[in-house]
Amino acid sequence: MSERVAIVTGAASGIGQAIAKALTQNNVKVIIADLNEERGEIVAESIGGYFVLADLSQRIDCQTLVDHTLTHHDRIDILINNAGFQHVDPIEKFPEDTWEQMLSVMLTAPFLLTKYVWPKMKANGWGRIVNIASIHSRVASPFKSGYVTAKHGLIGLTRTTALEGGAHGITVNALCPAYVRTPLVENQIAEQAIIHGLSDQEVVTQVMLEPAAIKRLISPEEVAALVVFLCSDAASAITGSDWTIDLGWTAR
Repeated sequence: MSERVAIVTGAASGIGQAIAKALTQNNVKVIIADLNEERGEIVAESIGGYFVLADLSQRIDCQTLVDHTLTHHDRIDILINNAGFQHVDPIEKFPEDTWEQMLSVMLTAPFLLTKYVWPKMKANGWGRIVNIASIHSRVASPFKSGYVTAKHGLIGLTRTTALEGGAHGITVNALCPAYVRTPLVENQIAEQAIIHGLSDQEVVTQVMLEPAAIKRLISPEEVAALVVFLCSDAASAITGSDWTIDLGWTAR
């Protein structure tokens, strides 16, 4: 993948950071997009990448991110739609502003970024788009209406754009991991430990991963390794797929 150029959203920490690092190790030039400017700059410097401050709930920031990338590199080969966040509330209490923001960041932004990078990928006859979905793209959990809805929609976007990109050398796939050890998940564990009166480990095994066959959190590096494969020429026949990394969650 030497000389390829990638945009990774939400790359200041967690899965996005691991993906950015793994792509860099495979000679990809990485543009990191995030709301956390301090962390984003640190990560970009550590991998020799470039940081763009972006609020992906804003259409103009999505366009600016693509424009900055083209200004610096004049090409975009890989797009990793990773940015997201969680909010937990019963449906009758779920904040409407939060609902709109979640769909903007996790569904509308991937659509916009895909739309904006598409002409360059199409012209080059090569492109890789990987949408970081979730196990919640396949199954639901109570009190997560915004997150589950956005992630289900992301699978639809993945399949549709895969069909459109096939003739142009563009593949589009989604990854559906179960709980990954990220700051977002660590916060959920701490909250659930208080609610249920359990230890952090008991929350993981008895509550969060009760349906799973393997009772552990996934490492961000495990997700990143699959992303690298899907971005390689070895995966050129794979498109429109939603890959589960779910510890056996959906095997039942």
